[in-house]
Amino acid sequence: MKKQWYDYLWIVSLTYLVLGFFNILFAWLGLLCFFIPLIISIAKGTKGYCNRYCGRGQLFSLLGGRFGLSRRKSIPSWMKSKAFRYGFLVFFFVMFFQMLWNTCLVFAGAQDLKQVVTLLWTFKLPWHWAYHGTFLHPGAAQFAFGFYSVMLTSTVLGLVTMVLFKPRSWCVYCPMGTMTQLICKAKNKGP
Repeated sequence: MKKQWYDYLWIVSLTYLVLGFFNILFAWLGLLCFFIPLIISIAKGTKGYCNRYCGRGQLFSLLGGRFGLSRRKSIPSWMKSKAFRYGFLVFFFVMFFQMLWNTCLVFAGAQDLKQVVTLLWTFKLPWHWAYHGTFLHPGAAQFAFGFYSVMLTSTVLGLVTMVLFKPRSWCVYCPMGTMTQLICKAKNKGP
């Protein structure tokens, strides 16, 4: 089957992670990975982004499939359950809103910029080399550090589940996938 342009979006995901390592302000580009799936699911009522355009899912397929870094075992049924997926979505939102709160505190001047990336919502990694100040408010950088933390954490979780289970196991409980699925169900529900 002939490759399409969107079959190479894994390069975008990999480039995003590399750029954020060298300049944290590139983390703002990750908002595209939040808004595009929502727009597609609202406009078309499909999970087209997840199924075709998700560069992260493609990256996991490439690493786990073609490069054989996956055990290719089925994901446990508890990870497929609504309780786990919705629970993880709620947990993800709590962490996301905490990151937004910290950003607001920096914008308000109530807190100083923290040049750290928090991995797995717990481990604070110094990331000072990726930010050298700009004409932008430090709050813009705080958002970038927080958002990159979210993106890096979800990538690490995806890599772990890729190795332990099937390549795209992350897709089963991905918060964006769960949100788009909820939107599609609501949109396609008959009157």
